[in-house]
Amino acid sequence: MDATQLSTKKRKRKHDSSKGAATDGIKDKKIRKEEKLERKKKRKEKKVQDEDEEEVEGAQKADEKGGGEEEVKALPNGKNTTSDKDDSDRDEKSDGEAEEEREEENNEADEDDTPKHPDADINTESNDIPLNSSLSLPMTGGNPVKFTDLNLSDATQKAVAAMGFEKMTDVQSRTIPPLMAGRDVLGAAKTGSGKTLAFLIPAIEMLTSLKFKPRNGTGCLVITPTRELALQIYGVAHELLEHHSQTLGIVIGGANRRNEADKLSRGVNLLIATPGRLLDHLQNTPGFVFKNLKALVLDEADRILEMGFEDEMRQIIKIIPSQDRQTMLFSATQTTKVEDLARISLRPGPLYINVDYHKEASTVEGLEQGYVICEADKRFLLLFSFLKRFSKKKIIVFFSSCASVKYYAELLNYIDLPVLDLHGKQKQQKRTNTFFEFKNADKGTLICTDVAARGLDIPAVDWIVQFDPPDDPRDYIHRVGRTARGSNGKGRSLMFLQPNEVGFLKYLKEARVPVVEFEFPAKKLVNVQSQLEKLIGKNYYLNGSAKDGYKYAPKFPEPFEKRKKKGGNE
Repeated sequence: MDATQLSTKKRKRKHDSSKGAATDGIKDKKIRKEEKLERKKKRKEKKVQDEDEEEVEGAQKADEKGGGEEEVKALPNGKNTTSDKDDSDRDEKSDGEAEEEREEENNEADEDDTPKHPDADINTESNDIPLNSSLSLPMTGGNPVKFTDLNLSDATQKAVAAMGFEKMTDVQSRTIPPLMAGRDVLGAAKTGSGKTLAFLIPAIEMLTSLKFKPRNGTGCLVITPTRELALQIYGVAHELLEHHSQTLGIVIGGANRRNEADKLSRGVNLLIATPGRLLDHLQNTPGFVFKNLKALVLDEADRILEMGFEDEMRQIIKIIPSQDRQTMLFSATQTTKVEDLARISLRPGPLYINVDYHKEASTVEGLEQGYVICEADKRFLLLFSFLKRFSKKKIIVFFSSCASVKYYAELLNYIDLPVLDLHGKQKQQKRTNTFFEFKNADKGTLICTDVAARGLDIPAVDWIVQFDPPDDPRDYIHRVGRTARGSNGKGRSLMFLQPNEVGFLKYLKEARVPVVEFEFPAKKLVNVQSQLEKLIGKNYYLNGSAKDGYKYAPKFPEPFEKRKKKGGNE
């Protein structure tokens, strides 16, 4: 045999040996697989056998008790367990297979590690959020009565509990679930109905769900008509955000604009604002990020428009983003202007909620309301006697103009009947300090214009006194709404009417406001008229205030329905 043949033979043997090894490997795999299947088959058979034995034993026991036919029925039922058996087969896998499946699941989890919510990737390095994103928080089933019935985050539940709230009011139970489901809402409710929580809770839950951070800018915007109402909402929101990481801010007229701009530049997730100052920041604060706005709240919308902010609101609506924005509009009255504002701000098909349409009275149930007919020269004596008698109560007295408030505040304080005063011509710091001082007081008197009549939540007010009647029944309703607040609130209201003002009662009746006449206590009045005349005649400052107060006071006997609001009313 030559060298070539020998080499060829060696290569052939080598090839055959490698081929044999490969074949052996394949055989080994097949054997292992067959053995594994055999083991699996035996486990199945053993499990079925065990189950059959158990069923037979059960049938025998039943037969011993006197049911021979039951054995025939029990055996087929014992074997008719295909789905259960298949489930157990799927669970009984080899360690290697289980390990492989766990690895595959881990790999899939690593590949799909995105949050469940479509907007939850808001916290990228950029302050942008994805386009075409929408919020769809779960709505609770049934009719929720308690806050614990709602699907709220733990942080919000903890805050609500700390605030002492357990049961929801009508407006809250009917408004919060659809808002959390992403619906636009047009709400009408009496003052003191609890609508502040009704819109703040869904707004905060939205910010939490989307994991808003300061760099993402403003996600929810709340617009209110007055500075005091904005401060009040800010206080409630601050308590609700106690256990959340989202940021809170407020921009109102009269405050330091530069400080506001700095805070906006650092990022404010929930912003409370009055219309004028908000429009200023939208147009002139470069660092104000509002392109991620997801919720807009218009509180006391009718009042916003009544105060002349219609143009500002139209500009604001044009500037802020509208795509995927949820809007909540609350208004005590539905006027043509409110409907126009709703049309340009809400998405088509909003949910309209009116919790008071079926109630006979336009004011709350715990409110006792009355009026007294009093001549003009006796009105101050009646007020002085009333405040003296109820000096240990918490009282709010409404006047028709800033000048009247200024004069009567100076006069009452001068004659040692201490009062606080609040009106629209005061500086913002003065207004803020006065509001919180009276809010935190257990007793005392606040005299004010209608600047304090809308939305302000001042606890435990015993009496509302209307020295000057309002120009409209709606204003009356909002004035008396400062007392008897909450679901079980109690309070009383007294309105002074001159003989030529009794026509107002007809309009109150048409507005479903129940009032009764109180007897004029002429004999119980403290007669200080002569002393007051001497005092005002000698005191230069009081004399000037008295002239201004008279200048802006309503002049009669013109028909009540033709009365016009005088300058400086707010």
